[in-house]
Amino acid sequence: MKHNRKFYEGCFGIERETLRIDRNGRLAQTPHPFGDDESITRDFCENQIEVITPVCNSVSQAVSELEKLDKKVRRTLAENGEKLWLYSNPPHIDSEDEIPVAAFTGEHTGKRLYREQLERRYGKRLMLYSGVHFNFSFSEAYLREICDEPDHESFRERFYLKLYKQLSRCSWLLLLLTAASPVYELSLEKDGACGTALSRYSSMRSSECGYWNGFVPILSFDSLSDFVQSIKRYVDKGVLWSASELYLPVRLKPRGVNSLDSFENGVSHIELRMFDLDPFEPLGVCEKDLEFAHLLIMFLSREPDLDYTPELQRAAVADHKNAALYDLDGVISEGIPILERAVRVLDRMSSFFEGDTAAEEIIGYERQKLSDRLCTRIRAEDIYKQ
Repeated sequence: MKHNRKFYEGCFGIERETLRIDRNGRLAQTPHPFGDDESITRDFCENQIEVITPVCNSVSQAVSELEKLDKKVRRTLAENGEKLWLYSNPPHIDSEDEIPVAAFTGEHTGKRLYREQLERRYGKRLMLYSGVHFNFSFSEAYLREICDEPDHESFRERFYLKLYKQLSRCSWLLLLLTAASPVYELSLEKDGACGTALSRYSSMRSSECGYWNGFVPILSFDSLSDFVQSIKRYVDKGVLWSASELYLPVRLKPRGVNSLDSFENGVSHIELRMFDLDPFEPLGVCEKDLEFAHLLIMFLSREPDLDYTPELQRAAVADHKNAALYDLDGVISEGIPILERAVRVLDRMSSFFEGDTAAEEIIGYERQKLSDRLCTRIRAEDIYKQ
C-alpha cells in the first residue's frame, strides 16, 4: 500500500539510561560529572546517566545525535577512570549504600524529593534498572491533512488518545522483540550475594518484578481532560507521588513542562518506555528496532478506535509482563499463543507497508527474531558474562 510522504514525517527523540562504573566494574561513587547539562543528566541515582537527544527529523538523525552524546560521555568518564555499563540489569553491589539518590539542588530540589519518595516506596535496587525511551510525534502537516473537522486541536487530542490505546495494547510486541536482560547479578536480590544467574525473564525491568506500580492504573479516555483527571485521582489519593510515577510502558507527554497541568496546552508526543539496553549495540540501542517502533506507530495510528475498558487495560498489562518471560511456551494472548499473535501483527504490517522496500526490510528483520529467539537469548547470556 502506498502512503503519503507526510505520513512518514515527524519528530523523533531518544532517552538512554546507563550506569557509571569504576575500573573494578562497581558503581562509580563520584558525583555526576556533567553539571546541569540538560542533555546529559541523571535519572534516579547520582551514578545513573540519562542522555537526551534533541528533537530530530528521523530515527537515523536521532541515533546520530545519541552517538555524539555517547562520545562526549565516554570521553569525560575515561578521564575519570570510569566507563558506561551498557546492560539493563545493574552490576554487582554490596548494599544500597552504593546507590546515592541523584543530588539535585537549588531550583531542582523537587526532583531529589521525588526520588526520595521512590526510594521509600520501591527501594533503591529497583531504580537501577536502565533502558531506552523512544519519543515520537507525527508532523503537524500530516495531522492537518487528515483532520476532517473544524477544531483541529480537539481532533489532535483524540488522535493521540486513540494511538495511546492502540500502542498500550501492543506494547508487549516491542518488548518481546527487544528484551535483552535475562542474566542478573545475585546481589540484585540480596546484600553480599555473589555470582550471576539466568532469570525466568528475558527482560527483568519489564517483568512482574520490575517497573510497575503496586496496582494496575485504570485510565479514562473520553477526552484528554478525562484522561488527565483519571491520573490526578491516583495522585490525590496518594498512591502516586506524581504522574511521573505512573509506570506504564507507554506515556502521553504534554506540551511544555512535563506536568499534568501542561496538558492544557495539548499533547506534545508519545513515549515508548519498554526498550532494554541492547548489549550487542555500541550505543545500547539498535536503529532497526527504533525504525520498527516508528512503523508500528504508523500502522496502529490507522487502526479503528476502541473502547479501552478496564478489562482490556488489565489484559494489556498482563500481556506486557508475560512478554517479558524467557520461556514463552504456553503463554497465551487474546486466546492464541503470544508468538503466533506476534506473527499475525507482523503479517498485517507487511500488507500495510506492501511496496515500501525499506519498511518490508525492517519488518523482515523483526520477523527473523521470532524464529531465532532462543539463539538470541543464549548469545545475550554469553556476552553478559564476558
